Amino acid sequence: MKPGAIGAFRRAALAEAGGLSADTLAEDTDLTMAICRTGWRVVYEPLALAWTEAPATLGQLWRQRYRWCYRTMQSMWKHRRLVTESGASGRLGRRCLAYLGFYQVLLPLIAPVVDLAAVYGFVLLNPVKVAAFFCGFIALQLVACGYALRIDRERLRTLWALPLQQMVYRQLMYLVTIQSVITALLGTRQRWQAMNRTGVFAEPDQTAVGPPQAGAAR
Repeated sequence: MKPGAIGAFRRAALAEAGGLSADTLAEDTDLTMAICRTGWRVVYEPLALAWTEAPATLGQLWRQRYRWCYRTMQSMWKHRRLVTESGASGRLGRRCLAYLGFYQVLLPLIAPVVDLAAVYGFVLLNPVKVAAFFCGFIALQLVACGYALRIDRERLRTLWALPLQQMVYRQLMYLVTIQSVITALLGTRQRWQAMNRTGVFAEPDQTAVGPPQAGAAR
């Protein structure tokens, strides 16, 4: 069992967790945290396959990421008591919630400061040093991402898009996070932000084999 494009849940785990809740927009994340609180173990199945439709425009990508960011924050807030609990649920809270809070909320909020400092250094200080630092940062990311792709046995040719991610996607993500935090602080009710479906899917990877197996176990 895991949140995401596909998930499988044991009936006993669902019953013990109180069933599917409508408290947040992240029903899969919310349910996963609730199941972990009951002592069930979350199992990841790397051979599980799921085909999902990606956003076709920048506006649709914004709405999707806005929904994902906001709903993740909802689930974190709902299960915030995990941090003080003991056992498996406490470990989930102190590790998972701390990770989500740091990497998905705190870092995106301070990311604009880094970009502004880079622009300041490039315009008013030494542009060569700033450009060298940026290229070194990209090189380290290429190495790390290439290693991750190699572990998952995926093609390395997708690495060409990594520099674009630093110039477009990263800025989109921290702006989405800022919008989500403001929405949460103002208490504004978030809509589902449904995306337009076009029915276009990429060809399945013939190298990926195995049945879509996933589950939760004691």
